[in-house]
Amino acid sequence: MKLDANISAVVTGGASGLGAATARRLAARGVKVALFDFNAALGETVAAEIGGLFCKVDVTQQDQVEAAFALARSRHGQERILVSCAGTGDALKTASRDKTSGAIKSYPMDKWERTIQINLIGSYRCISLSAAGMLTLDPLEDPEAYGERGVIINTASVAAEDGQIGQSAYSASKAAIVGMTLPIARDLMGEGIRVNTILPGIFDTPLLQGAPDAVKAALAASVPFPKRLGKPDEYAHLAETMITNGYFNGESVRLDGAIRMAPR
Repeated sequence: MKLDANISAVVTGGASGLGAATARRLAARGVKVALFDFNAALGETVAAEIGGLFCKVDVTQQDQVEAAFALARSRHGQERILVSCAGTGDALKTASRDKTSGAIKSYPMDKWERTIQINLIGSYRCISLSAAGMLTLDPLEDPEAYGERGVIINTASVAAEDGQIGQSAYSASKAAIVGMTLPIARDLMGEGIRVNTILPGIFDTPLLQGAPDAVKAALAASVPFPKRLGKPDEYAHLAETMITNGYFNGESVRLDGAIRMAPR
């Protein structure tokens, strides 16, 4: 797919981190970008910077997601690109002992379910609604597009394969993203919609920026090469490649400096 002002995109989690970097990269190519995020202050700032549209959205709420797609399409037209970056994380053991009292406790199910609701069900909700909208489009006229209608990029994590202690919910949600990538690509292959997933490693995003410098240095040192944290624009670059390379379909790709996460 060629990126220009004739193309519209929706980026979930677009107010910061990987989503914001992707929104900036697409906008720099002329794409009309709508940002879906829960953080209005950051989202409005990024949207103003790139000349895009911000829609305040909780991806766990069907009505909010539907309304956001309707607003984005009314301003920019039907999107041909969805990049799904909205997500959350938690770190709790399946069962553990209190370090002070020794009391045994299990993982609070409301927190486990919340992670699944945002990372997995929220992502699928956006995928399904976006794909349904893409089906209303005519295929791209470019003969090199071979009947392409759209592209969907999902965000998993290396935790989908190398989950650490306390990551049962997070790893389950991200492994499910990887697991559904090929079936969704097959669901949509007859309609000219490609589907791929990126599994980022340790990236310098807002989730890490509040950590002490010593912690960030240790994390960077754990990466085989290059020994640093990933840059959000490196994620955005891979997303762009997945969008513009028409033979990229049904794939889940690690972007991690060759790291394999230790148990803790």
